[in-house]
Formats: sequence, structure tokens, C-alpha cells
Amino acid sequence: MDWNAMWNDIQNFFRNNGWNILLFIAVLAFGVIFIKLLLNILKRLLNKTKMEKIAMQFIVGVVKVLLYLVLVLVLFSIIGIQITGIMTAFSAIILAIGVALENNIANFANGIVIISSRMFSKGDYIVVEDVNNVEGSITNINFLFTTLITSDNRRVTVPNSMMVNNPVTNNGANTTRRVQITFSVAYESDVELVKKIVTDVMKSNGKVYLDKDIFCRLKTINTSSLDFYSYCWVDKEDYWDVYYYLMENVYNEFKRNNICVPYSQMEIRNRNDIVTRPVIGNSLPNRIEKQREIVEDFDLENIDLAKVFKYHRKKNKSKTNKTNSNKQDSKKEIVENDLMDTAMEQSIAKKEKESESVPTSLKGEEETLTKKVEVSQELEVSTKKSDTEQN
Repeated sequence: MDWNAMWNDIQNFFRNNGWNILLFIAVLAFGVIFIKLLLNILKRLLNKTKMEKIAMQFIVGVVKVLLYLVLVLVLFSIIGIQITGIMTAFSAIILAIGVALENNIANFANGIVIISSRMFSKGDYIVVEDVNNVEGSITNINFLFTTLITSDNRRVTVPNSMMVNNPVTNNGANTTRRVQITFSVAYESDVELVKKIVTDVMKSNGKVYLDKDIFCRLKTINTSSLDFYSYCWVDKEDYWDVYYYLMENVYNEFKRNNICVPYSQMEIRNRNDIVTRPVIGNSLPNRIEKQREIVEDFDLENIDLAKVFKYHRKKNKSKTNKTNSNKQDSKKEIVENDLMDTAMEQSIAKKEKESESVPTSLKGEEETLTKKVEVSQELEVSTKKSDTEQN
């Protein structure tokens, strides 16, 4: 091997490309500094938005990879390497990698789905309901995987495809959680006493919400026990503290009140004593009917339109019949009033003729009588009108 020739080639390369080498170093240094400053500005802008931290990390990571890729292509062009050849080779490599890493590409796409849809946020305690039921708190979501930290401080990496394609229970999505516990006691236990003990223990913990439901009722009459279902509401970070507090203190209160916690057993014995079991009340309570509102659903897809139109036609017919009857009644009243008026006019005319033939001494008496008759007739007419109006 000719070392002198090799050394000469190196010297010639630096002499001919000295300025390109200096430009390469300057662009490399300036490009790295520029990329870091640009990423810092991008992080500050994203922090001012309401975007979640995991989504911001994902976006910053994508932008970082793209910027460094552009910087590498620029450096290659400065050295003299043709970018077109690199791009064709790079596309062929990407195609081969895409075929070989089909699952990873699916994980990448599902990672974008998780970030864009805001399915989870950092710190949420989730349970992935697959074969192993993986659970833990989310610490990071990257291009391919989601990282969880379990309660015993183990790190679990779950592919993003598994997060999207399987049911996931998010226990940390809301600020409060419900602590649900089932307590089993012996058959001879007092139901009301058990309920009181459980609710009192729940109320004794300051982390339990008093303005929300504190519940305990007999749920199941089991083969060897009475099962009581109970729950209360707490903040999500206090869930396990309250859970263990209830288990320990309810058990202690059961022992203090001589309430036995049963277990699967078989008893064979002769009993001669009389077993006393507490009973509430003398009989079943009287039934109190619930007042329910009748709500008619109007569904255009399933409703019978013929019945609807018939119903409206019946309504219109009844309205027209009522109006016609009212019109006929008013006409009858008008005719009766006209007849009464004509009769009164005829009687007055006759009296005037008779008064002309009667002496003047009797005219005063007749006038008073006629006035009394007119007043009585007017009273009768008014009474008849009032009766017709009432009818």
C-alpha cells in the first residue's frame, strides 16, 4: 500500500476543497444552533396554547426529525454529493423498511390518532384490557409506543396499535372516582346495623365527599352470607387510601358490634334453641303508586300518519259542530227577542186607543196601571234573556 500517494491525495483534497470544508463546518454549527433555537421557540408557543404536554412532545419530536433531515441534505450538497441520487436511494430504503416494518408504521399512525383525538393525557391511570390487562400511569407517548409506570414502579411499554385496537379504561379522566366495596356478613346479622356501620365509617374519613351519595344496601342473599354493596365518592388521587381505610375500619367495627364475617363452610348440628332474627315492621308497606308523566314520542319514521290525520280531522269536525250549534242558538235568541218586541208594541197601541175612549178621571189610574204592567213585562224579558244566556 502506497502511503505517500494516499497522503498526497488527502493534501490535494483539502487544497481544492478548503473553502467547502469551512462552509460545511460553519453550516453544521449554525444549523444545529438554529434548529435548537427554533425548537425552543416552538415549545414556548405551544406552551401558551391549551395543548396537552404529550401532544406538544409529539409535535416537537416530528419537527426535530424533519429539521435535522433538511440539514443533512444541505450538508451533502455542500460537499458535492448529488441529492437526487440520495433521494432515490432514500425512497428505496423507505419502501423496503415500510414493507419490513409494517406493524411499526401502524403504531406510528395510531400514535398520531391518539395525540390528535386526545384520548389520554399525561398522568392518567389506564387499564389496557388485552390478554394481560396491562395497567399504569401514562408518562410518555412517542412515535411507536406508550410508556406506563405501574403501581410497583415498573415501566411498561405498550404499542400504540394495542392502545387503539383494544378497550382501554381511563381511571384518571375525571377528577373524582367512586370507591365500590362489597361486604359479606352472616345471616343472623342485623341489616340496619350493618348499613349504619358502613356509612358511619365512610363519613368518618375526611377525604370522602359528604355532598355526594354515600350508599350501602343489601345486594345479594348468597349461599352462606348476606352481601352488602356500598360506595362513596373521593378525589382520584385518594382512591386507594380511602379503599384500604374502609376495608380495615369496617372489619374492626364489625368485630366491635359482634357481626360475623362468614366464609364457605358446612355445619352439621342439632339445634334445640330458638333462633331470634331481627325483623323490621309487622308486614309489607302499603303500595304508593308513582305518578308518571305520559310522554308521547313523535317519531316520523315509525308513526302511523293515517291515524294522525284522522285525529286532526275529528278535532276539526268537533270544532265546526260546536260553532254551528252556537250560531243556531244565537239565531233562536234573536227571533224570540223580535217576537217579544212586536207583542209589546201591539199591547201598547191597544191601550192607547182604549185610553182615548175612557174619561179623564180614569186616565190617571190607567196610566199608573200601564206603567206597572210595563215594568213587570220588562222584568220578565230581562229574566228570560238571562236564562237564555246561561243556557
